[in-house]
Amino acid sequence: MTIERAAIFISALFAGHVLYAAPTERSLSPSRQFVIYGSDAALRGAVSDLAERTKANLLVLLRQRDNWTVPIVVNLQPQQANLPEVPPAGLRFSQTGFGLKLQLDLTISQNLDVSLVERELLRAILLEMIYRKESHIATGTVFVEPPDWLLDGVLALAPGRDRGYLVEALTAANKSVPLEAFLRQHPGLLDSAGRVLYRAYSFALVQMLIDGRDGPVRLAQYIGHLSDASNEPLANLKAHFPFLVGDAEGSWQLSLHRLRNFQTYQLLTFAESERRLDELLRVKVSEANKPAKAAALDELAQRKISPSEKMALSQLSRDLLVLIAQANPVLRPIAREYQQSVALLARGKRRGIAKRLSHLDATRKQLAARMSDIDDYMNWFEATQIKNGSGNFTDYLKAADQSQLSASKRHDPLSVYVDALEDQFEN
Repeated sequence: MTIERAAIFISALFAGHVLYAAPTERSLSPSRQFVIYGSDAALRGAVSDLAERTKANLLVLLRQRDNWTVPIVVNLQPQQANLPEVPPAGLRFSQTGFGLKLQLDLTISQNLDVSLVERELLRAILLEMIYRKESHIATGTVFVEPPDWLLDGVLALAPGRDRGYLVEALTAANKSVPLEAFLRQHPGLLDSAGRVLYRAYSFALVQMLIDGRDGPVRLAQYIGHLSDASNEPLANLKAHFPFLVGDAEGSWQLSLHRLRNFQTYQLLTFAESERRLDELLRVKVSEANKPAKAAALDELAQRKISPSEKMALSQLSRDLLVLIAQANPVLRPIAREYQQSVALLARGKRRGIAKRLSHLDATRKQLAARMSDIDDYMNWFEATQIKNGSGNFTDYLKAADQSQLSASKRHDPLSVYVDALEDQFEN
């Protein structure tokens, strides 16, 4: 159930159902992590489905299994007329004699914002991941909550979400916020336009982190170590994402540039992606007072590279990152593998790169042959099996018929005279 369907369903429930003041009935979610209290079984089921969907999306993003240890209690309480100031959602996290306790109190009303419910569910899920291995916490310990950019970025990357307005917000921004300044922003202090831009930056940051080498696994490790993180958010990220150590701001600005120029309806075809990848892999090395020369990646992987070659490889790595966003989805994993190999070469790490490049070249050839076979089959199918043609081959067939007609005519004087008489009689 998507968040939109959940919103419709929950709203429909309130059209014909009333919650009682003291709900005692409960439901257990399929994973058994969410214990949901409330008087309406259908509403409990809707919240259970939303909670499981939110967790599943996060686990897919992080490429992790569901290894929860702390249950999450969700208490559905009706809005009371004499207590209008009660917030719609409140997350309570505490240490009890029996271990950690996570409880999410949701005040249910007809104008309930389901996106808020999803966000609070995700916050609870991330808190459980952060403190999963810390069963005994000293009294008075200040609990560390997941950063707002992580919440917004994960939600923006959920399947089926419209991210077009986030890209538009990035494009409309006059000036990009530096990474360190963004990490220290407080979205609660921003106006509505600023809040949308914050979500766009969050989307860009999480996308950048998971696109790096072993990105999903490193992001999961980052979440698991948030409980002992320092007050320096950028330093915490650098501790888990090595590519930020060298030039964090450069990587950040490149990620924003990629998103601003990325349009889902302008993805390259497979042939265009292949052609572009071929162009990029011809490494152009420039030296002072000398013409640029081409260098092969497999040759660079077998020796120590010069400073000028290192600069060329760094530029190639950035260009490949841009291509990954625009490439045909079939070729995108290969482009990402090339980018990761080039990034390692730029840092002087050659171990195993030559073998990796050889494997990538072989995979590209096999993939190109397979795509060519698919194109041939689709062309044959369209030309012979589809009753109503698409019109794509009309010009070709017309030209072929004219060519055959021209070839079948005789050009001796008598034949030319007879053809001329035939044209006169037809006219």
